[in-house]
Amino acid sequence: MDIKNFTIRVATPEDAEKILKIYAPYVENTVITFEYEVPSVDEFRKRIENTLKKYPYLVCECDGNIYGYAYTGAFKGRAAYDWAVETTIYLSEEAKGNGIGRKLYEALERVSKAQGILNMNACIGYPEVEDEYLTRNSAQFHEHLGYKLVGEFHKCGYKFSRWYNMIWMEKMIGDHLDDQPQIIPFPELELTGLI
Repeated sequence: MDIKNFTIRVATPEDAEKILKIYAPYVENTVITFEYEVPSVDEFRKRIENTLKKYPYLVCECDGNIYGYAYTGAFKGRAAYDWAVETTIYLSEEAKGNGIGRKLYEALERVSKAQGILNMNACIGYPEVEDEYLTRNSAQFHEHLGYKLVGEFHKCGYKFSRWYNMIWMEKMIGDHLDDQPQIIPFPELELTGLI
């Protein structure tokens, strides 16, 4: 695939079925997500709608096909955490190694910065020993993009009859001020030049 032909755009609820086709193999065959059951298309559509009320949800598209998606969400449900988000990214199998993940995360970071977000946080499944369900590739991907390891929880995720660790990585993308301006909800953001 030629990465030059890809575009990044904002997801719509109508993309739910295509995006779910990317996500489902991660649920069924990996510990990249700790989710056990593949959600329904309707549930996935609702997830997209809820995210877009405040945060970006982006897809990488080529010739009408979606090959990856990334979004942010609330880090914690308290007002003091408004300037921090949790990041999520998934790529289709055929899209890996083409720079799509970097392209999606760079767009996500530009949009988040324009919102006034300061801390990008990634929650990542992490194996003590790599196996057929989970490698350390996601941690290495985030590290390559400037994320730093800030914590590890041991044997906190149980899937496929095995215990897995979880790590948090963070990247600071803005200045932390004494008089911090409020963030701009995604629907109110001017997207020209950001995506």
